[in-house]
Amino acid sequence: MKRLIGIAPLCVLGTEPADFIRAAAETGYDFVGLRTRPVTATEPDLNLLQQNPRLREVQAVLRDTGMQVYDTEFLAIDSQTQRDIWLPMLEAAQDLAAHSLTVTITDPDLSRATDTLSELVADGRNFGLSITLEPISYQTVQQLRDGIPVARQSGCRLLLDTLHFHRAHCGLEQISEAQPYLADIVQLCDGVLAQRADSREGLIEESRAKRGVPGDGDFPLAECLALLPEDTPVSVEVPNPLFAELGLHGYLRHLKQATEQVLAHSARIRQN
Repeated sequence: MKRLIGIAPLCVLGTEPADFIRAAAETGYDFVGLRTRPVTATEPDLNLLQQNPRLREVQAVLRDTGMQVYDTEFLAIDSQTQRDIWLPMLEAAQDLAAHSLTVTITDPDLSRATDTLSELVADGRNFGLSITLEPISYQTVQQLRDGIPVARQSGCRLLLDTLHFHRAHCGLEQISEAQPYLADIVQLCDGVLAQRADSREGLIEESRAKRGVPGDGDFPLAECLALLPEDTPVSVEVPNPLFAELGLHGYLRHLKQATEQVLAHSARIRQN
């Protein structure tokens, strides 16, 4: 069974969403993820909130290309996060016909954050959206296993990101443990296990700018994928300096070809 392959916006951060969608369509991707608002203070503000004309432009490009939006991002839940922050994001995600909104938890008070997340999940249902919690190796919920009680209590799903999964020292058994709560999408990138940064700053830098192209490192990506349902869509999330070298279309083609090789390896594992 062919897995759908999508591309995450972090791969080409700073690219206009309309240009990103056209390039993804032209290079053979099945879907895209989109950021509806900036995640950091240093990235360009290319938001897709309802008052921004860019949203209408993106909707037109989606119609013209037939490209689908699977996931939207990204909300960091801290001690101050309230409904006025996430409601515009849910509205934009609904306008894009997306499936989900991805969040992480930065609030050190996990109980408080879980209560907030429960409110967000309830609002998400009203918009027809799933809320996916991404465990991140340098945030409050780091391991996939840590997210299970949060998902159980709040009703969110858990997003497997292969970088954070390995940088948080998760074993493959955690994929099976979390299976009932996993989102129906996985984020794929590679890295070198022995090159884990020894500081939070280093982990952040790798996550945002120096992820490995699938197959270029030694993460057991094929083994991870083989543990998931064979039709789980794969979103490639690889911010890497190669983007500047290869250009938009060249980089997207390179990532897709590399990902297809990993998927073929995973299929062989599943058959054995």
